[in-house]
Amino acid sequence: ALLRWVEGARAADLPVGRPLLQLKAKHLAGALGRPDPEPSRGWLARVAAFKKPPAEKGDAEQPTAEQWVGAVLPGLLRSYAPSEIFACGETGVLLPAGCPGDRLTLLLCANASGSEKVPLRAVGESPRPRCLRGVNLEQMPWSYRAGSLAGLTAPLFAEWLRDFNEGMRRQGKSVLLLLAKHEAHPYLQLSNVRMVFVPPATALAQPLDRGIAGDLKGHYRRRLLRWLPAERGAGQPTLLDVLHMLAQAWGDVHPALIASCFRAAGFIPDAGAEAVSLTPAPAVLGRQQPERDGDAAEADGDEGMAEGEDAAELAAVPPCPSEQEVWRSLATLRRYLECQATSPDLFQAFYELEDVVHMVSAG
Repeated sequence: ALLRWVEGARAADLPVGRPLLQLKAKHLAGALGRPDPEPSRGWLARVAAFKKPPAEKGDAEQPTAEQWVGAVLPGLLRSYAPSEIFACGETGVLLPAGCPGDRLTLLLCANASGSEKVPLRAVGESPRPRCLRGVNLEQMPWSYRAGSLAGLTAPLFAEWLRDFNEGMRRQGKSVLLLLAKHEAHPYLQLSNVRMVFVPPATALAQPLDRGIAGDLKGHYRRRLLRWLPAERGAGQPTLLDVLHMLAQAWGDVHPALIASCFRAAGFIPDAGAEAVSLTPAPAVLGRQQPERDGDAAEADGDEGMAEGEDAAELAAVPPCPSEQEVWRSLATLRRYLECQATSPDLFQAFYELEDVVHMVSAG
């Protein structure tokens, strides 16, 4: 089984080193129910030195980048619907002062129709961030892992691949995953995900580099800049706050933009289709609505006074809370969800509520 995996990795032109072989050997032994002892260095060296017999005359040669783009890629795309074509990659974001480490590496993955964005996987330097204690990490709309200073590693990416494959299996979908060749991207044989590595000459044309990652970073910076300590009654945002901002920013990336970037990269079957409109979705709540509600409330109040409402009853009406009190209440609600949430979808409703409060405050 390990030799077949080595052949597949070499066919994809991936480096096969001793640490990766050791990790794969342990995984295969566990999957086969054979908890074998630690593989020796000599055994690993023999596996790594294994050479496939010379190809016969009829075997096809590896296509060039131009041939891959012109013939191989279109043939792959014809076998899948846009919702079944995924691309993944990494990007980095800077952390504000006070967070452990200087930056996070984000693993992004979305499909060509823009209908599915896989929850963010963030890789940071801190193995046990204090701000994540007590948080039900399994139900967050993001996930966090501790990595090396270099960011994503092969074992972390392999873990993400298995999680992604399990998610597709639960949906009953078989999908195509396009990604760049990299030493941190091991090749795995998965049940519901077909991994295809893009040749290095075409790596810069990937959808994530066409504007998806840049749009995410723009939304993240906007949310980071509007963090107002005076209103929230808090200091600098923690790593937990940043992870929530990134999840919100990922949600802000419009599906039409994602589909447009896939089309521009040629990673979608109907490349000649009409461009999708990038007009942003209407806001959840118009700014004029609170004013109309306020006018109605004032009219009701005037009518009540005209009817001779008692001063004691008016005194019993709770005063309008300050913005600082509202932010403290939202922080309490978010903490409750972090500890007790039963689904990541609950946070989408919370994020929308937080955006409405921001909009009312700005208006």
